[in-house]
Amino acid sequence: MNMAVIRTYCDTSVFGGVFDDEFSSTSRTFFQQVKMGRFRLLVSDITRAEVAGAPSQVKELFDGLLGDMELVAVNERILTLRDAYVKAGIVGARSKDDAAHVAAATVAGAELIVSWNFRHIVHFDKIRHYNEVNTAHGFSVVDIHSPLEVVEYEDEERF
Repeated sequence: MNMAVIRTYCDTSVFGGVFDDEFSSTSRTFFQQVKMGRFRLLVSDITRAEVAGAPSQVKELFDGLLGDMELVAVNERILTLRDAYVKAGIVGARSKDDAAHVAAATVAGAELIVSWNFRHIVHFDKIRHYNEVNTAHGFSVVDIHSPLEVVEYEDEERF
């Protein structure tokens, strides 16, 4: 079955996850599937800034994938949506960069956000609230999942 490429926003946690014992295998599989064309990777200026402060191996991984990425420049629409998330109480002001990731993905028209951030992004209640704010501001809803929920494994049984 030939599936359409999924425009997928990836936050910094997935890049770092490649080098974390708990998340390494799934993060590597996700990036392999990016290379194979299953996902079209979107990252923002926020991701780039966070990666700039990351260990060198994370920077090297990021730089190696630049050709497979669509870069999303932070603009006034993203900042306004980020502030709407904070105002709605989805995250506190100290977590505004997490909200900015969701806003960047939303404004860029991503179909999916992948993250290992279970506290501020991949959280059942927060996902619902992000999407309520999105629709109230005229944007589409966006699916938010961990990489574990979206990668396909070769040995997966097909129905």
